[in-house]
Amino acid sequence: MIPTRRLLKVLAYVGAWAVLSVAIAAAIFVNSERTVEIASHEATLSPNFSGEVVARMGPVLPDLRIPSGTWVGVEVELGKTDVATLEELTSRYAAIASQPEGQIAVAERAVVAMALAALVQGAVLGAVPLLVWAAVGRARRHELYAGLRTRGGIAVAGLVIVLVVVAAVPYGWGRTDPPAEHWQSLHDFLGPEVPLPAEAADVEVMADATTAQSRRLIESGISSYQKSVEFYSQAADNAAALELRQPEEGETVVLLVSDRHDNVGMDKVARAIADVGGATAVYDAGDDTSTGSRWEAFSLDSLAAAFEDFDGRWAVAGNHDSGGFVRSHLEDLGWTYFDDEVIDGPGDSRILGIDDPRSSGLGDWREQTGLSFGEVAELLADAACAADEDGDRVDTLLVHDANIAKPALARGCVDLVLGGHVHVQTGPTPVTAEDGRVGYTYTLGTTGGAAYAIAIGSKLRRPASIGLVTYRDGRPVGIQSVTLQPNGRYEVDPWAELTY
Repeated sequence: MIPTRRLLKVLAYVGAWAVLSVAIAAAIFVNSERTVEIASHEATLSPNFSGEVVARMGPVLPDLRIPSGTWVGVEVELGKTDVATLEELTSRYAAIASQPEGQIAVAERAVVAMALAALVQGAVLGAVPLLVWAAVGRARRHELYAGLRTRGGIAVAGLVIVLVVVAAVPYGWGRTDPPAEHWQSLHDFLGPEVPLPAEAADVEVMADATTAQSRRLIESGISSYQKSVEFYSQAADNAAALELRQPEEGETVVLLVSDRHDNVGMDKVARAIADVGGATAVYDAGDDTSTGSRWEAFSLDSLAAAFEDFDGRWAVAGNHDSGGFVRSHLEDLGWTYFDDEVIDGPGDSRILGIDDPRSSGLGDWREQTGLSFGEVAELLADAACAADEDGDRVDTLLVHDANIAKPALARGCVDLVLGGHVHVQTGPTPVTAEDGRVGYTYTLGTTGGAAYAIAIGSKLRRPASIGLVTYRDGRPVGIQSVTLQPNGRYEVDPWAELTY
């Protein structure tokens, strides 16, 4: 057994290390920063122990504050964004606020990462004094202590203190304390004539930088927020009453979305439809954004948050997802993209996919980069047919534009092609290949209800489409389409069986 005295000494060392580590980690944590994409801004996050989330909105809009619900707080300083007008920015804030789960997840991941990094650094730095203490040894410590009581020891200690003071005091020269902040509730800021949603009851506004214009902008944002929450929440609730085909034993259902174009409001609706239809995996046929820019990370974060617990998440990049950011960001969030190889898909199926070779902006123009669309289509067909000849048939070919898969279908090398791009639902349509084999092509409409490449707003601009693909024995055997109209009504197509 360990002697009591030695055990107490070990516990004392451990306790001292724990106290030092926590103290150092706390100091490092509150001085940490992370730059992330939040609310379509390049934002700087700084954690603290205030228990409040403070959003520094910039020189025009007033700062906002809300309880975090825990003893950890964070200050979010919003930086640059690409928005052209304040009205557009306020509308974007309202749409994001109506589906905040993705942005909350981004902030939480950043704060957790800073906390873990601070704990690791604190644990290491907290051990340094104890290691030095142990390395010096008892005898040498007694010698040093005895030396401190001499005239020379006192002089050396005094010199050290003076040097520390001289080094530390100038650090604060020229600094001034921040001005006192005056906060008032959002209700008092806007006045009783503006009804507030229950979610905004605890929101406070910095009262100093208040102008009539900023008040009108916030009123407009709240109005857009309320309309967005009401429309999409009601649509999600109404989805529970949809009469959708239920998967039978041995079947797997996959939700298909495409052309979301930043409409995060539809994510909760798509998830509700997935739950009603028994879907456990999701396909994304691309065009999640309008330009593929970093400021659109909020759209990707929302999509990932809506389906984070699904068994499988496969995606391809659309022509509006150009530049590589969309694919990289979703891959970091656990989504599977394709690299010219047939891979395992849902329900023991095999799946192949390809990103769209084109790049588009906010207009209706297109340009081709690298290989042409037709060249990519032939290469895709070659890959699918080579896999088929090797006994690894492609059950599903996931693309953005189904036209790129026409050669593969014509050669009889795939069972089902899934795409989007044109914002109009067509199919499933059987295609008989040259050798008599049958495959199907299915194009989903725009899940975001987009007009051109813009879908973000308080309600749908066009009908929003969602598909449910059923697999049995490793092959797709049926598709059901669900459409949400701009007036909030659902249209459910009969389940279309796929036979081969």
